[in-house]
Amino acid sequence: MNITPAHLAALKALGYTEAEARFLYIVATHSGYFVARQFLAFTAAHWGYRTNTFWSKLHTKKHARTECFPKSGTVYHLFSRRLYRQIDRENIRNRREHEIEFIHRRIGMLDYVLSHPQWKYLETEPEKVSYFCNQLKVPNHFLPSKIYHGQKTSQPTVRYFVDKFPMFVAIDAPSPVVTFTYLQGQEAHITGFVRHLEAYLPLFRHLSEFRFLYLGRFDSHFEKAKELFESLVTIPLGSDVSAELLRYFQIRKAWDLGLYASLSEVDLIFRNQAKTRFSGQRFEHLYRGWKVARVSESDICRDFGGSTRHATVHFAAEVLRPFAISEEDAEGET
Repeated sequence: MNITPAHLAALKALGYTEAEARFLYIVATHSGYFVARQFLAFTAAHWGYRTNTFWSKLHTKKHARTECFPKSGTVYHLFSRRLYRQIDRENIRNRREHEIEFIHRRIGMLDYVLSHPQWKYLETEPEKVSYFCNQLKVPNHFLPSKIYHGQKTSQPTVRYFVDKFPMFVAIDAPSPVVTFTYLQGQEAHITGFVRHLEAYLPLFRHLSEFRFLYLGRFDSHFEKAKELFESLVTIPLGSDVSAELLRYFQIRKAWDLGLYASLSEVDLIFRNQAKTRFSGQRFEHLYRGWKVARVSESDICRDFGGSTRHATVHFAAEVLRPFAISEEDAEGET
């Protein structure tokens, strides 16, 4: 966990204990929201004087507000600009109000970070941009980004890695390998996961090795997530462009002939993605020629060749458990 002594001292100067300051730093950096069980587990405390004092500090100093939801109970939201300024996070979006789906995800992200303090997290947007652009030499236009438009007189702002999912580097590995994570929301579908992979694929193409961890409260989407990841990331990064182009042509031909039953959901997702990538007159000409056997597969392989750089990709899925400690491990209040 990357917590500098200066940041801890700055939070303690606001009146918080060492443990409270550490917890607030992690919440502000990775979530913005937390629930009582997370604080109790982190400080190994029971409900009592210490917890009541902590809640009182947060509200008296106007550093946090409580939000109550019918099915989610009480959620604490750190919103104080002053508190975020103490740790150089003044402009982070965590302090803004959000919808319940966003809040659920943030609490899940906090559960993961609290449960895995051993990782070296890339905590902020500048840290992530610096790691990929300066250390790995990836041009910034390949990073996942979003453009925010302000007032009419202001210039649009480009922000990177706006999803804020935990990202870390294993410092004990022979060579540092970055791990990306994705936390499945409560929605019944995983179209958001597809959009996420599409946004990150240009970056993935510039990495020689990386890990991807799919997190969910339940394992119901794990098989589909693995299938989609292999189709949209593992296979394309481990194959050459000609193989991808031929696969697109085969799927497109089946679609044009109305053979919809022969296409899987993964095929259709690949088609939609490849349609954007292989657009333009050159590819249209190739497709029409291939469709009537005027252009052969060997012709396409010769023109596009194989990729000389393949990525080593590791995918794993994990059930995200609530961060908590057992009653026998909790220490009594003093």
